[in-house]
Formats: sequence, structure tokens, C-alpha cells
Amino acid sequence: MNGIVIEQASAPQKEADALLDAAFGLDRRTKASYRLREGSRPVDGLSFTARTSAGRLVGVISFWPLVIAPEGREALLLGPLAVHPDVQSQGIGAALIERGLQAADAQGHDLIFLVGDAPYYERFGFAPVVPHGRILLPGPFDPARLLFRARQAGALNGVQGLLLPPWRYQAGREKTRA
Repeated sequence: MNGIVIEQASAPQKEADALLDAAFGLDRRTKASYRLREGSRPVDGLSFTARTSAGRLVGVISFWPLVIAPEGREALLLGPLAVHPDVQSQGIGAALIERGLQAADAQGHDLIFLVGDAPYYERFGFAPVVPHGRILLPGPFDPARLLFRARQAGALNGVQGLLLPPWRYQAGREKTRA
């Protein structure tokens, strides 16, 4: 990771989108995790970039607000985490995750979800949601790829619900009150 600087996000959206397209392909917006980010903004202070000493953007990570419906419990969504294919396997993704988790912990967030590969994310304290709770995402997804990290043991025991962006959760609550 020589010459890589990680800092609070400063990448223009066009530059970040180009990196995400290179890392995930053009069909990335069809994934269930994208439905969770629609209509929301990343949590302030929880987006980071990785740049080479020459200023080239080679990595990004963001955390987004979530709510578990119907109970209304707040959580975060980690992602997207992307590292340019040219520099993968150099520890950039791990450094972005560690920086992001430190910042999330400092802000007091105690429950973080992501959709990803358990073998990669387990070293950062993530575990499959199943068998701890029954959490669903809007749209089709592989339940084995839904992972969580909690600061308190047993945080998901018996929890059932649907992960939603806050605006969608609020709209559902207002609709049921009407």
C-alpha cells in the first residue's frame, strides 16, 4: 500500500462512478444493495477515498443510513467498497474498511450491514445474519451474503425485519397512520 493516502471522501461523483464501474461492471446498479441507497446520502463523515501519491483515485467506501422495519431500529449499510482492478490485493480495501469502521464506531453506530463475501469480511468482525436473525432486503438477494457487525453480542438475536432506507421506512409509517 505504498504511496496510498486514505482521506475523507473528496472524489467528484463522476470520478467515483468511473471507479465503481471498473470494479463492479455497468450492471452494478441492479443489485439489491443499491435499492437500499436510493434516495439517501452517505452518512456525514463516513465516506473515504484512497488515492495514489499522484492523485489517482483507486478506492472508495461509504456508509449509508438504514432502518430495520417494522421496529425502527437504526443501522448502517457498508458499501460500496471498491478498489480499482489494477491495484487490488494490495491491502487498500482492508485499509478503507478499517478506517470506515473506526469512524463509524467513533460516531456511536452499533449495527452495520453489508452484502458481500463472508470469508473476506469476517476478519473485520462481520458474520452472516443467518442464524442470528431474520433480516430481509428489498428485491432478490442471496441471504448467505447478508452480513452484519454489531458492537454488542446478541444484537440481532431474534430480530426480524426488512432493511430500508430511512425515507422509505418513514413513508411506510405515514401511510399506515393515514
